[in-house]
Amino acid sequence: MPRTTLALTSFVSGELGAKLDGRTDFNKYATGAKTLENFLVHPQGSATRRVGTQFIAEVKDSAAKTRLIPFEFSTVQTYVLEFGNQYMRVYKDKGQVQSGGSAFEISTPYLTAELFELKFSQSADVMYICHPNHSARKLSRTGHTSWTLTEIDFTDGPYLSENTTSTTLTPSGTSGSITITASASTFAATDVGRLVSFSNGRAKITGFTSATVVAATTQDNFDNTNAVTTWKLGAFSGTTGHPSCVSFFEQRLVFAGTNAEPQTLYFSKAGDYENMTTGTNADDAMVYTIASNQVNRIRYLKSVRTLIVGTTGGEFTVSADGTDAAVTPTNIVIKKQSSYGTANVDAQPAGSSILFLQKAKRKIRELTYNFDVDGYVAADLTILNDIVTKSGINEMAYQQEPDSILWCVREDGEFAGLTYQRSENVIAWHRHKLGGTFGTGASATGYGVVESVATISGELTEDELYVIVKRTIDGATKRYVEVFAPFDFDETQSTDFRFLDSHLVYSGSSTTTLSGLSHLEGQVVSILADGATHADKTVSSGSVTLDRSVTSAVVGLKYDSVLQTMRVEGGAAQGTSQGKVKRISKVVLRLFETVGAKVGPSLTELETVPFRTTSSPLGQPVSTLLAGDKTIEFRGDFDSDGFIFVKQDQPLPLTILAIYPTLVTSDG
Repeated sequence: MPRTTLALTSFVSGELGAKLDGRTDFNKYATGAKTLENFLVHPQGSATRRVGTQFIAEVKDSAAKTRLIPFEFSTVQTYVLEFGNQYMRVYKDKGQVQSGGSAFEISTPYLTAELFELKFSQSADVMYICHPNHSARKLSRTGHTSWTLTEIDFTDGPYLSENTTSTTLTPSGTSGSITITASASTFAATDVGRLVSFSNGRAKITGFTSATVVAATTQDNFDNTNAVTTWKLGAFSGTTGHPSCVSFFEQRLVFAGTNAEPQTLYFSKAGDYENMTTGTNADDAMVYTIASNQVNRIRYLKSVRTLIVGTTGGEFTVSADGTDAAVTPTNIVIKKQSSYGTANVDAQPAGSSILFLQKAKRKIRELTYNFDVDGYVAADLTILNDIVTKSGINEMAYQQEPDSILWCVREDGEFAGLTYQRSENVIAWHRHKLGGTFGTGASATGYGVVESVATISGELTEDELYVIVKRTIDGATKRYVEVFAPFDFDETQSTDFRFLDSHLVYSGSSTTTLSGLSHLEGQVVSILADGATHADKTVSSGSVTLDRSVTSAVVGLKYDSVLQTMRVEGGAAQGTSQGKVKRISKVVLRLFETVGAKVGPSLTELETVPFRTTSSPLGQPVSTLLAGDKTIEFRGDFDSDGFIFVKQDQPLPLTILAIYPTLVTSDG
């Protein structure tokens, strides 16, 4: 029986799907894992236990789905916005912004069912927000508790094509409050707020009388009160629909995707974002409709090398006639780059690429410029694991620091991460189940359901990752805003370990009672106090009583981190070891910044890796984190698989640099 020590030194291919179980010839097999649950993959190849989440606040109405949206004025003035049914709340510095002792709040027109269809783009302290059911709006901030949401008052347009029928419009006056009469049915009740232009003037419709008569207020006076056949109606209205997406591009604000003109882009005047006056001058506003063999709605707009336009039928670029010049009304060119189509989920810029969700919501593609083809290509980032997105993706957010990770909210409430670093060819999926559960009995999920995600720049060295998590707490549905603890924690301070979900932190005088836990009422919580684990407790009346006094503690919901290797390959005297009877006799774990782990051939056969010594007895924190090797005698029997499981179920750190198993193989 050949005996060989193998080397599993990297997990940069992430969790691999079942369709790759047999691909031992594939170079990704050796750097992948069968399971990566609550583990992150670093670009360097190591796998590390994810940090936990800190509880911030319950959403305004836990009965309704809620969305998080980032707002970044500068690197130090960053906010996360909670959008719920016709309201918005504000979070900053991992806390909820208060006004007069209660949550600061403003009203919005957006209903619960519309929240995840909102598209937005920001410049300084103004964010432009679009939804096809509502007029485009701008959200302005002048202070922590000073926010306004107003309709955009566009200057001169945009408009639909000029009337070509015999229908006339006649104004009752040339200025002020007037009525406009049409010679045939022209208007609808949904036209209130719509612009109309004729006779060198324009007006906004303020009231609906009939299909032929509306009230209006002039914005530019009309030349006369004559009946005219030359007139234009505004492109944005309740009748035609409002823009569904928005982006900045070359000092212009770009809108697109109305119901009436789903393939049309509207570019503002250069440097004047709300001016839609069209013309032929280089800085004039522009209107451009994508020519294609199908009518495909524009779903997103993103600016990188060019303006990327994602539609339900394909991906397009906007450029200046193939040159690097600025786009103008006379040189604009739109070219199709691929034909995959996109879902109604906002794409995420990642470096020089755009990561977008294909229209079936199960594949994430990377749209990036390729010099060999002199165009953009859209590689499938889920090809190594098509199971991780099988339930569908509802929302995405990109975290740049400390590692480049695309976070995805799955339809089933699991949380998926994609470590993405194209320059090093790192495409690594990992799955995350937050502590707690939603539902009861057989219908319980067994994990907290993630419903929304947002990232903002932090003041330190990493971005902050916020989520909304739905759980059943004390028999009721609760939705909480939570933020992940720092990914780069101080490994020298055991009191900085934050490996519990929906946790709160205590630091103060010696005590046996930890209060303020009403958000976890009735839940069994885990406790790390003074750097040492304590027995689990059940929250009662918002508090827990400890077995001994502590001065610092982290209290929250437990989660397990599990890494399962692929079937080990190698060590056979004749050909592959796959399918042959074999036994792993021992395993060497090379660890970094680690306290605690379990290893075994299955989740029911785990050996605890010893970390404590006589110098760190039970009940006391382990004095130093391990950076080195641990050897574990493996108690697994002979079988044909050869899996290795590594698990951490304590609120402590674990980073796996490499696994070195000794394999005994039978070639008989």
